[in-house]
Amino acid sequence: MNPTRVLADRRHLWAFVAGCVAVTAGVVMHLPMFWMGRDNGFRLADMPMDAPMLWGMALIVAGIGVSAYGLLPKRMRAGTVAARDVSAELSITSSEDAPLVFAHWRLMLVLTVALVIDVMKPASLGFVVPGMQTEYAVSTAVVAWLPFAALCGTVVGSVLWGWLADLYGRRASILLSAVMFVGTSICGSMPSLWWNVGMCFLMGAAAGGMLPVTYALLAETLPSKHRGWALVLVGGLGAVGGYLAASACSAWLQPFFGWRILWFLNLPTGLLLIVLNVYVPESPKFLFALGRVAEAHAVLRSFGCTVRDAGVAAAAGATEAAVALARLPSRYLAQTWALSIAAIAWGLINFGLLLWMPALLVAKGYSVALSSRLLAASALIAVPTVFAAAALYGRWSSKGALVASIALTAAGLLGLIHLEIASPANASPVLPIALLIVGINGIIAMILPYAAESYPLKVRARATGWVAACTKTGGLLAQGLGVFGLVPGLAWGAALTLVPIAVALVLVMRFCTETRGRDLREMEEPA
Repeated sequence: MNPTRVLADRRHLWAFVAGCVAVTAGVVMHLPMFWMGRDNGFRLADMPMDAPMLWGMALIVAGIGVSAYGLLPKRMRAGTVAARDVSAELSITSSEDAPLVFAHWRLMLVLTVALVIDVMKPASLGFVVPGMQTEYAVSTAVVAWLPFAALCGTVVGSVLWGWLADLYGRRASILLSAVMFVGTSICGSMPSLWWNVGMCFLMGAAAGGMLPVTYALLAETLPSKHRGWALVLVGGLGAVGGYLAASACSAWLQPFFGWRILWFLNLPTGLLLIVLNVYVPESPKFLFALGRVAEAHAVLRSFGCTVRDAGVAAAAGATEAAVALARLPSRYLAQTWALSIAAIAWGLINFGLLLWMPALLVAKGYSVALSSRLLAASALIAVPTVFAAAALYGRWSSKGALVASIALTAAGLLGLIHLEIASPANASPVLPIALLIVGINGIIAMILPYAAESYPLKVRARATGWVAACTKTGGLLAQGLGVFGLVPGLAWGAALTLVPIAVALVLVMRFCTETRGRDLREMEEPA
């Protein structure tokens, strides 16, 4: 795959390369500071920043800016009309109903690895917070600002990157995230907690931005026949793999290098993501919409598609599609509300109720060992849930599978409310917690893939980014309760999250449509 296909010209390519070199050099200039702490357990708190570190930070900021210039080319002006006229007279015989070819499998594998790297970044927070709290000698309430800042970053990144991807391309946006991953690895040498908080915001923005863009790219590249299960499987394996990678690296490396080494892993993993993007093509649908016909044709050939002349009929179809896009907000408003509320409810549960669960169960009278075992089992339950969700989503019904996951979540919440009424001797928390975990794992495995194949091309990345931002917004609300000491009890927490889950269940059943096997081109036509 030729990397220049995602760039406007060689000048932009060299700008991107120069920016990557500058960012990498800036990170390397921070490594001596980290290594200086090897004799005291890599503790760097309150140590002054030396000149190489300050110059390195300047290089990183400049490098990210230069890379962004290289990745985000100027919009076509004089040549745009001509290019669009040519594309209007082409008809794509796409692989919407074709079997998966090698190019599809390679793309799925590369993007699964990319999602593992992406999810690994915020997942590492849980493993670095204890060490940071000890080294910086701060309270739990103060160190809570770290995950709070990261969640804020993911909300901003999901919205901003979705907008960038719809304007400048899916692949370019993924590459920008990778460059920022490399730059934020200097968290590992920061002597102040608040420097880490700021860097966590930037890391969260990059991680939150890459996730919806990846789904949009997959949805526009895979055949309709295989799109549903492949989206869910790639996303689910990426999420589970990211958490497992973060926990494994913590177990292997923290005993020798302390918590800071988990941040420095952003350097090699970010560079790996940049290299892997050689095998990630730009979305051919996006390239045609931009007027880059020759590049789109080359990508289509690699996926077994052909292009033929279509004449005036295609031009008329393109005009009708533009009219349909003008009516987009009203056509998709109810569906967007349904997915947004479901996403917010998921964030409230995943970043709130489940994190509070051990303490809430102990306060209810259950043993610490039981509550710990139940929550530890969630990672094991997540793996089979991913495969089950992919099978149901792709072979049965995309809408039905999403509805079933929301319903399971509601059942689990009702079970937790029942625990408040019964005593520990008369009610076991195993079933409601199992239903809750299976339900929320199903929701997060399916809601972004569903969003990615439910909107037209010109707003697909933005819409998917909005839904992704809503998942983190729910988390921000939950974390805000924790920061201000307003964590509710078990029954009240379950009841508060049951309300948006119930509303989402009704709205999804009423307004969302079936996407299984649907040709994405249907959404470009007038209703």
